Amino acid sequence: MGGGSFTEPAADGSQALRRHPDWIRARIPSGENYFELKGIVRGLGLNTVCEEARCPNIGECWEQRTATIMILGDVCTRACGFCAVKTGRPSWNDEDEPRRAAEAIRQMGLEHVVVTSVARDDLPDGGAHIFAETIRALRRVSPGTGVEVLIPDFNGQEAPLRMVMEAGPDILNHNVETVERLQKPVRKRARYSRSLSVLERAKAYGREHTGRPDAVHTKSSLMVGLGEEHAELSQVFRDLRSVDCDILTIGQYLRPTEKHLPLARYYHPTEFDDLKAEALALGFKHVESGPLVRSSYHARDQVPESARRARTAGQAALAANGVV
Repeated sequence: MGGGSFTEPAADGSQALRRHPDWIRARIPSGENYFELKGIVRGLGLNTVCEEARCPNIGECWEQRTATIMILGDVCTRACGFCAVKTGRPSWNDEDEPRRAAEAIRQMGLEHVVVTSVARDDLPDGGAHIFAETIRALRRVSPGTGVEVLIPDFNGQEAPLRMVMEAGPDILNHNVETVERLQKPVRKRARYSRSLSVLERAKAYGREHTGRPDAVHTKSSLMVGLGEEHAELSQVFRDLRSVDCDILTIGQYLRPTEKHLPLARYYHPTEFDDLKAEALALGFKHVESGPLVRSSYHARDQVPESARRARTAGQAALAANGVV
């Protein structure tokens, strides 16, 4: 892949990575929708990955009434080398959370919600039943909202994944994060082959449950700048398509703190354009690729059209009957 590290002279005359190049600039959060959602999130005590993971797109997404809600607490059982979410022994376990989360999302008036969680290896099903109940609760109280779930790997177990898929999300998202060679330092306790299997089985379980081949779209995400090679990225694209993954997001890794994995290099925006073109040529239905792209970026635009039409029709029917 073309391009090199973005460097500048250090005090000792050596070359050092600058904090960020000019094209890494997030918009300052602002706008009526942003401040309204921020107030609701604070008032209801919700956790959002937008805030916990320090996402640079929080202003843009919240202004478009799209947010990523984090269930099952804010303490993760895994200490991945890239992630800003805190790690420890979780104490959160609230069976009423799906109802409260769905009601909060209804109040927020979100057009699209991504529901994710920390990894909960301490729970027998990894928290899958909370994901499933949250999806069902959302369908009841907010039928017009697009629902995407960004799930952990549930340690490769079949039953938890089936449980989530039977609840009927529009998009099932599970991230491989990086190339196969770098999995161990980047993703604690995760496995590249396991993640591919999650995506493949999710699509199969969705078909089994609904009888429709287009019942759900699957999605995954990659970070670049961790020391991967172009050929390795190309292989990930092919591997994801081999399990019929529909949607791909590609973004620049930005080191949250000095305790996290070091940044190897910045990719230029033109390189992201090239990666997008390469991935689309392999048959992905949608690709988001850019320096500030994150897994949930422009998520509302990726919902399958059939699901979007069905939700809109359902919402219109409820409105006609005075329900909403």
